[in-house]
Amino acid sequence: MNIIKVRFRSKAEFHKHFNDELENGGLFCPTTTEHETGDEVVVELNVEGLPNKVMIRSHVVWWRPALPRLRVRAGAMVEFDSDEAAKREFILDVFSGNRAETRRRRHTRLPINIPVRWRPSDSVDMREAGISEISVGGALLRTDETLDLGDEVIIEMTAPGGSVPISIAGKVTYRTEGEGSGIKFLYRDGGGSRRIREVIRRIKTYG
Repeated sequence: MNIIKVRFRSKAEFHKHFNDELENGGLFCPTTTEHETGDEVVVELNVEGLPNKVMIRSHVVWWRPALPRLRVRAGAMVEFDSDEAAKREFILDVFSGNRAETRRRRHTRLPINIPVRWRPSDSVDMREAGISEISVGGALLRTDETLDLGDEVIIEMTAPGGSVPISIAGKVTYRTEGEGSGIKFLYRDGGGSRRIREVIRRIKTYG
């Protein structure tokens, strides 16, 4: 997974780099790492004023090297993926003052797209689904079934490069229309968080 880390000191600096002419919105990301047009990347955005870092799936539109004599910085212009519209609007709403104060999360959520299996905690029948975000604290489970707040589930996933799936218990803490159910992981043994951290490390390393 190619992650471009971007830090801006203010919302004014963010808006200076934001590109609203791209269909899904985009951002100029200062970076000396060369990227090819079309490369899939994740932008880790850290801006003063946001409650958390935001990680957004994107693709590279173009990259340019630095031209010191012309005071041109090296960097990549990226366009956000179409299914990241909610994150884009969240950022813009925060900086425009149109969104009420948002609770700060303990863990930054990593945008992903991996298949998983899951089941209600009181059932043995596994269902197919997917996860589009994950952190040490929880995940966003995409499934056709409607889950109620407080429902407990078991999620089974295999880390990239791994051969044996791991199981983790969780509880539904919120629902997002069209996006899925927010799951808070329930660590009932000492190795639970360690296993999830290893999954996240492998995703970042292997994509």
